[in-house]
Amino acid sequence: MKLLAIDGNSILNRAFYGIRLLSTKDGVYTNAVFGFMNILLKLKDEFKPDKIAVAFDLKAPTFRHREYAEYKAGRKPMPDELRPQFPIIKELLKNYGCAVLELEGYEADDILGTLSDIYTGADSCIIATGDRDALQLVTDNVSVVLTATKAGHPETTVYTPKEVIGKYSVTPLELIDVKALMGDSSDNIPGVAGIGEKTACKLISEYHSLDEIYKDVDALDITKGVKEKLKNGKDSAFLSRWLGTIFKQVPIEKSMVENTVADLPALKSQLISLEMFKIADRLKLDDVEVAPNNLSQKQIDITVMEDDEADIDNCAIFMQDDVLCALSDDIAYIIKSGIKEKIALAEHLTVYGAKNLYHEIKAEHCADIECDVELCAYLCAPDQSDYSLDRLCAKYDVSLNVYDGEYSDIISNTYKIASLKPILMNEIEKNGQVNLLTDVEIPLAFTLYSMECDGVLIDREGIKKFGNELETEIAELQQKVYDIVGYEFNLNSPKQLGVALFEKLGLPHGKKTKTGYSTNAEVLEKLRFESEAVEYLLRYRTIAKLKSTYCDGLLKVVSDDNRVRSTFKQTETRTGRLSSTEPNIQNIPVRTPLGRQMRRYFTAKDGCVLVDADYSQIELRVLAHIANDDIMKQAFLSGTDIHTVTASQVFGLPEEMITPELRSRAKAVNFGIVYGIGAFSLSKDINVSVAEAKRYIDGYLATYSGVNNYMKNVVDSAKADGFVTTSFGRRRYLPELTMSNHNMRAFGERVARNMPIQGTAADIIKIAMNKVAQRLENENLKARLILQVHDELICEAPENERETVEQILKEEMESAVAFSVPLTVEVKSGKTWFDTK
Repeated sequence: MKLLAIDGNSILNRAFYGIRLLSTKDGVYTNAVFGFMNILLKLKDEFKPDKIAVAFDLKAPTFRHREYAEYKAGRKPMPDELRPQFPIIKELLKNYGCAVLELEGYEADDILGTLSDIYTGADSCIIATGDRDALQLVTDNVSVVLTATKAGHPETTVYTPKEVIGKYSVTPLELIDVKALMGDSSDNIPGVAGIGEKTACKLISEYHSLDEIYKDVDALDITKGVKEKLKNGKDSAFLSRWLGTIFKQVPIEKSMVENTVADLPALKSQLISLEMFKIADRLKLDDVEVAPNNLSQKQIDITVMEDDEADIDNCAIFMQDDVLCALSDDIAYIIKSGIKEKIALAEHLTVYGAKNLYHEIKAEHCADIECDVELCAYLCAPDQSDYSLDRLCAKYDVSLNVYDGEYSDIISNTYKIASLKPILMNEIEKNGQVNLLTDVEIPLAFTLYSMECDGVLIDREGIKKFGNELETEIAELQQKVYDIVGYEFNLNSPKQLGVALFEKLGLPHGKKTKTGYSTNAEVLEKLRFESEAVEYLLRYRTIAKLKSTYCDGLLKVVSDDNRVRSTFKQTETRTGRLSSTEPNIQNIPVRTPLGRQMRRYFTAKDGCVLVDADYSQIELRVLAHIANDDIMKQAFLSGTDIHTVTASQVFGLPEEMITPELRSRAKAVNFGIVYGIGAFSLSKDINVSVAEAKRYIDGYLATYSGVNNYMKNVVDSAKADGFVTTSFGRRRYLPELTMSNHNMRAFGERVARNMPIQGTAADIIKIAMNKVAQRLENENLKARLILQVHDELICEAPENERETVEQILKEEMESAVAFSVPLTVEVKSGKTWFDTK
């Protein structure tokens, strides 16, 4: 019998500090539980135990505390976010079939020691812990696995007697006496004053025990100073040995471990409630049936009617393999022909993934979709990473198996959609998000579908030529670095680059870690003026990324008609902004002249132009409106330059005396405030001292008192509510605001200030996209909206429609919402995207 015995307190603590704070939609903290389960499953896969036992400490004093009151005194209190995770993990482990062992008067270490004694001889025991104290338990039959969590990933080191002797030069049992001499500050074990680990290991390696050392301290071959320390600390040494010796006779029995039985339905139900779907997947619990907790849900008998004339108004629908299932009450219609027309004509449909549905039916017009459960789920919980039907059903306790027979998958999926609708719509209504769903997100699905169908024309040959030019420069830059360093190496290898910069060239600021020197962008920026090699290297990185990501990347995804069709993701970001992939249009570089050259290769087809409309300073205008700041609003209402106004106010100078440099600094402050920038970050951005940057921020907030009040009030309301909202009701939940960790709270405060601004701007651009697309269709124009990049919309229009489309873009974008300050849009056109700029 092979036992895996786990130190529950140690592993849960390490998991907690090794993984960023996570919580469910209801605010239940789960990061320690999630990390613990990852470690447990890794250990189980690696060691394949027959049984698993997990030992925990109880809060009550142990026999050690009764003998030595100072034992473990001075430890920091447990974080509030960790404490409630202990009962959760204990219940989870019991459901998984593990023995959970805890006994008043004893520590988890004592339980582990007793288990190691029980499972010896013909049995074997693997002890998993993060505490090196357990190494004293190592024998030929007992191994100790020290665990750690780094960057969210569990790491393990296995100790047998050989590894212990190799590392400490003493046997496992002799480690008890090593600790007796050196003490342990974490447990408040005193040891011998002045004796550290190195001296303790050397003494025990040579004399093997405290008893041998204290037979005659004066006869020991050691320095006079160490002898005095040993003499003065004798009582403390023997007390420390007693405190540090793991007790192996805790009253537990083998049956407490071996009689445990897993409760898989309870396990699955608990993992679902904790939103730990990946753990459930790893445990292969798909086939485990869980009775739904939601009593409002009911199983319905389904009658399949293969009726092409069926009325599908007010139905939940799901399409698969050119077969449509429409579910209404207790009747399921299987429809095999005329699908496109039937969906287009139906009213008040409930669907899952409207954009994908449009692609499947190749829609020409926006269907009357009343509810999209995927978009509903996103609005209700924007921080989730998976909105698949099965995940949503698990999350909301919807029964998954409702039909067995022909078309079982398509009917089951339609039932899931129908069952999820009332649950999600109730939450949407409660959150005040009905208009956001029906007027913005659902229509946007069709707008994005149309954009994905059209795509944008790419100058394939131009990109190839540009890529070749970049390749030539990349090679030249590589050679320049090689010439300065004196040999060739892999510039993309951080390890080899670190050696070249910090050892061969002897540059400053090199910080060596276990994997080598850090050579990230921040480090290289500090070294920019230390060596020409760094300047060449920075440019090499910029150009190499430009070539690989955009030149090579675009050529990989361009279609036979020379158009690139990016996939726009509607449920990806927490702020409501759109993202895109294959290619990521949002990240086409624009900050550098070389990056802007990429826009030359996005072009219009013959006889057409690209019309580009860009909101001017939309986030600052949103801030002025939301904060109701009189000075900022007046600047936008009068049409004066906001950055010049800010510079004049902050620096106390007339507007005519504001230099380009002062305006640039004011611009950095304006946009930095939107993103919750601090003095340290601003100082780096504009190359001034931290004190000077702080003066700029303080001056800004003194000038714009409305903004200052907003910054304070929005954080207070977010702490009270647990979330922030945009002007259109989009939410972002912020459990970070109540966390004990200062850095996490500070992050939450920055997000609380920024999200209403950035999210409102994202909502506005979506509203504008729908209005522009609808207007182009209503006026029977051939022009089409083809791209959206942050605050920018791009249409491809025939030459003879250029002026009309320019006017439509400007009118619809500027009138997208009625705010207390005007939204202004700059519109330009040209043959290429570069020409429009």
